[in-house]
Amino acid sequence: MRLEARAARQVVLPLPLAGEGWGGGISAREVIMAEENTPTWKVPSRLRANARALRRNSTDAERFLWSELRDHRLNGAGFRRQTPVDNYIADFMCHTARLVIELDGGQHFSDDAEQADSARSAAIEAKGFRVLRFSNHDVITNRAGVLETIAAAIAARAPTLTLPRKRGRGQEKQRS
Repeated sequence: MRLEARAARQVVLPLPLAGEGWGGGISAREVIMAEENTPTWKVPSRLRANARALRRNSTDAERFLWSELRDHRLNGAGFRRQTPVDNYIADFMCHTARLVIELDGGQHFSDDAEQADSARSAAIEAKGFRVLRFSNHDVITNRAGVLETIAAAIAARAPTLTLPRKRGRGQEKQRS
C-alpha cells in the first residue's frame, strides 16, 4: 500500500528544451523550425547602405528636426530616421502613428522632382502611412510651427490606450 502511495506522489518533471538539460536529447541545431521562409521585411543591402549613408551625411534641417524628435521627445512618440519604406528611404518615421516626415531641399521644387515626390508619397501612403512634407527652410526658420504640425498629426493618428478609471476618494469597490 505504501508503494502505491509513493508512486502516486511521484512528480514528473518536464523535458528540457532542445540542447539544454540532462543530455541525451537532440541538439538545438537539429530542431527544425515550423517555417523556414525568409522574412518579408528584408531590406535589400543596397537600400540599407544608402540609408546608413544618409544618416551619416544629414542636412542641417534634418539635424535640427532630429534633435527634437529623437528619444521620444515629441509627445512620447518614437521616431526613426532614414528608414527604408518600399523602395524609398523616408527621412523620419513614427511607426506607432504610421507617420512619415519628408524634408525637401531646393532640388525638390522643380516640376520633375514634384512629380517624383508625389509618386514617392503615393507609394508610402499605400503602405498605410501619412506623409507630411516640409521644406528645409521651414524647419530652420519656423521650427515651432513644424513641431506643432507634427504633434497634431501624431495626436490624430496615434492609438490611444484605454486605462481603467481611477476611483475617487471615499468610493469603495462595489462587491457583487
